[in-house]
Order: sequence, then C-alpha cells, then structure tokens
Amino acid sequence: MNNEEQTSTEKFTGTMPVQEKLKFPEKELEKYLNDAVSDFEGPLEVREFKGGQSNPTYQLVTPKKKYVLRRKPPGKLLPSAHAVDREYKVITALNSNNYPVPETFCLCLDESIIGTIFYVMEMVDGNIYWEPALPECNNKMRSEIFKEKNKTLAQLHNTDYKSIGLEDFGKPGNYFSRQISRWTKQYIASETEEIKEMNSLIAWLPNNIPEGDETSIVHGDYRLDNMVIDKNSSKVIAVLDWELSTLGHPLGDFTYHLMQWYMPGDGNAVGTQTLTNSDLGSLGIPSAEDYVKMYCENTNRSGIENIDFYLSYNFFRLAGILQGIVGRVRDGTAASEHAEDRADRIKPLAEAGWLYAKKAGAI
Repeated sequence: MNNEEQTSTEKFTGTMPVQEKLKFPEKELEKYLNDAVSDFEGPLEVREFKGGQSNPTYQLVTPKKKYVLRRKPPGKLLPSAHAVDREYKVITALNSNNYPVPETFCLCLDESIIGTIFYVMEMVDGNIYWEPALPECNNKMRSEIFKEKNKTLAQLHNTDYKSIGLEDFGKPGNYFSRQISRWTKQYIASETEEIKEMNSLIAWLPNNIPEGDETSIVHGDYRLDNMVIDKNSSKVIAVLDWELSTLGHPLGDFTYHLMQWYMPGDGNAVGTQTLTNSDLGSLGIPSAEDYVKMYCENTNRSGIENIDFYLSYNFFRLAGILQGIVGRVRDGTAASEHAEDRADRIKPLAEAGWLYAKKAGAI
C-alpha cells in the first residue's frame, strides 16, 4: 500500500468521536429507538463515520448490534438538499426487491429528538475501498470487483421502479434539463469565485441535450467508495449514500460512474479519484471502452452515443456538487472535516467539462 492510499484510508475509514458541531442529545435518541426499533437494546454509544461530506452519518453501537444513523446537517441548508427522507424511501423500496442496500428500521421526521430529521438502518459489515485502482487487491479481484460494480448498476437501471412503489420518486422525462437547472442554481447559491468554464457550461448545456429519453432509478453518486464489498468475495453487498437518487436517465448515471476513467489531475480527493494515469491492463482493470461494452451487455443496449455530452454534463454536475460542499464550509454546515479539500478540484472539473463540450461541438 502506498503512502497516498494509506493517507486516504486513514482519513476516511472507520469512526471517530462525534465532532462538537454535530453532537446531539444521545439519551433522547436512545429513548426514541427503544420505542421505534423492535429489537433495540441499549446502552447506546454514538460514533461519527470519518467518510462522507453531505449528510452526517453516525455509527450507533449497542451491546448486541450496530446501526447506522443518517441525518440532515444542522444549520443553513441549500433548497432541496439533504433529503434523508427520500434516501430512506428508495433504500426501503430497493431492499424489498432484493437489491443490495441496507435494511431500514425507522424514519424520524420529528426534529425535536436530535435537532433534524433522520433515519436508522443496519450496518453492513464489509470492505469499503477508497481508490479506484484498488491497490489492496490482486488482478483477479480487481477484475471481479469492476464486473460486480457494473452488474450492480445495471441491475438498478433494469429495476421496474413502478412495481416497487417508486412511481412518484421523481418526474419522468426531461432529466438532463432539470438537473442542469438544479445544479446551476445550487452552484450560483454556493459560488465562491468566478470560473469562466462553468459560466460557459451553464450557457451551453441546456441547449445541446441529446434527443431520446429514458427513465429508471438513478443513484446519482455511484462510485466505489459508496459501496460495501463482501470481505470474502468481490460481491457488492450494499450500495450506500442515496441522497442524490431520483428517477432519471440511466445514461446520465452510468456516465457519471464512468468519469473515473477521464478525471483530470492527480484526483486524490474522494469523489474525484482518477484511473487516467494507471496502467489498466497490468492491473486487470477494464478500459473505459470495455466497461461501456460491459454495461451495454448488462442492459441490452447496442452502444452509447453522445458520450462527450454526457461527460461534459457530469463534470459540470460534479463541479456543482463540490461547490455546494465548499459553500457549506463557508456557511459552517459541512459534515466532514475534510470538506475544504474539495475547493481546488472545482476549476479542473469545469475545465474538463468544457473540453468535452467542445468535443461535442461547443464553440
């Protein structure tokens, strides 16, 4: 394991004492869980997970069992952000359909308990990997994990969302138009410096959306460190962090996941790691072209057209997401102590987005 990976693992793996700004009355929570969760037995110890930048996430430790609590962060928030009730809804529905997500136990909309709404789910025990090149694994394991990631995302996109009660989970159609509008507004609300390329993307993207529309459940942030891998195999046993999930275009979701092959720079920050400088063949990792082919086979597609637009859109969207995190640092509501690390990634993402926009025909 190299020093860079060791540093990343130390930063983001496991738990720590709860930061002062994210503490809440634990006895009130324990009383609530005694009534709300059938097999809950205290005493309760609360720890904070190191990873995660948006919704604060806690490990709830009891003598017999561990749970996970996700809550809205306290303080000033962007409109429509941190919708943990939506996250609870999609996880609960998918769990009922045998999709790999944690079991959910309760959703609390009463802000008087811990100060914000929250939900509690099972803690799935497995491995979480933070670097897309998987330095901890051998070639066979890497190859199998990439196949499992691809298959698991395809399974999500192939799920009949109406049959599991998610017909009202979003608005079918016009996904890219709505997303571009949303992230434009949130970017502007969080803006801390003017970036010329972001302004160009804000002007170009809405007028160049490819024709054709599809609707599926989309995860919104599907990447390696948002999934739990079985300790004894390559199987994805839980997909985490559904805050950005909705009904949308599956190709937007898949090409977001594909960005790790195209990410600019050294990509050390979580969420912007890159495979660009890796010798994929020697690592047993598929090329971007092979990964696209794999996804198309798993979803019965003949291919993906307009991939430059999708990459441009996703670099813009990710820049908007990271700008929101930087804005929360400014406003004092960022959940992670490492949130400030995101600031220097925004401009390179905007530049990459504009590069792919030009490949797609922008002038």
